[in-house]
Amino acid sequence: MTVEIRKAVSDDFRAVYDLIVEFATFIGTPEKVKISPEQMLEDQDIFKCLVATTGKEIIGFATYFFSYHSWSGKAVYLDDLFVLEEYRGQGIGSKIFDEIVAIGKKEHCYKMRWQVSQWNSSAKTFYKMKGALIDDTEVNCDLIL
Repeated sequence: MTVEIRKAVSDDFRAVYDLIVEFATFIGTPEKVKISPEQMLEDQDIFKCLVATTGKEIIGFATYFFSYHSWSGKAVYLDDLFVLEEYRGQGIGSKIFDEIVAIGKKEHCYKMRWQVSQWNSSAKTFYKMKGALIDDTEVNCDLIL
């Protein structure tokens, strides 16, 4: 099976939304999904997303954005990375991850940053394999506007 990693286009947003819902369900928080395909379309100038596709279906995605950190400068932030369960273990997540790294390097980012759930040991193992340093010192804070 050939899998292509490419930037998402507006025709992909419904499938990406469905994967976002599936990802939120996987981590046990489907009620936190507030986005819609329509919102993605409205925000497409800032909505950055890669998709993994077999040509027939989208089987994974990653969303990302650029940020600036006062201590280190420009960074690429990997917001979510998800591959359908039946396609895991085939290197697809690794290809998506590596493409985000390449985007960060091309954009002269100092680092890539992301979150991983404490309970998700397989994801932590994957990220450590990629060379990530996992810091358990900081705590996430959200203020819903």
